Amino acid sequence: MLSKAIQIAAYWHAGQVDKSGAPYILHPLRVMMSVEGETDKIVAVLHDVLEDTELTADDLRAHKFSSEIREAVQALTRQTGEDYFDFIARIIPNPIARRVKLADIADNLSPARSSGLNMKLEARYQRARHILLGTLKPQSESAPNPLQEQNANIGKEGK
Repeated sequence: MLSKAIQIAAYWHAGQVDKSGAPYILHPLRVMMSVEGETDKIVAVLHDVLEDTELTADDLRAHKFSSEIREAVQALTRQTGEDYFDFIARIIPNPIARRVKLADIADNLSPARSSGLNMKLEARYQRARHILLGTLKPQSESAPNPLQEQNANIGKEGK
């Protein structure tokens, strides 16, 4: 099933490029390579197909992917208009989706890719990472970012 997932992702991401102009498929492939186990690898390579292409959850079912895989991919699909941190909170109960999203964020924050990120997006990824790791409570995107507040107070102690 992993080879089928790679073929599907390559087909549906064909022609897409990332912010640096590299073929987009390289991102899901890197995420796939950074997780363990076949199920996690399948979900990782498919993690953006429902959000960024015309492929549907019904198509995944037709390709005979298990309900476990389909549910994880759907959990990793941000709905139109969905607050980013509501999306992150929705991932938490699904352990496969949580592991894959952490790998996705790690790839997005890797030095090779993060050089093109603006500080706001980088802060959003860092906050999402902490939420998924359980070190921050999920809150909507409009809520204050405790990580930014903490960083703003560094060096102010004792003044």
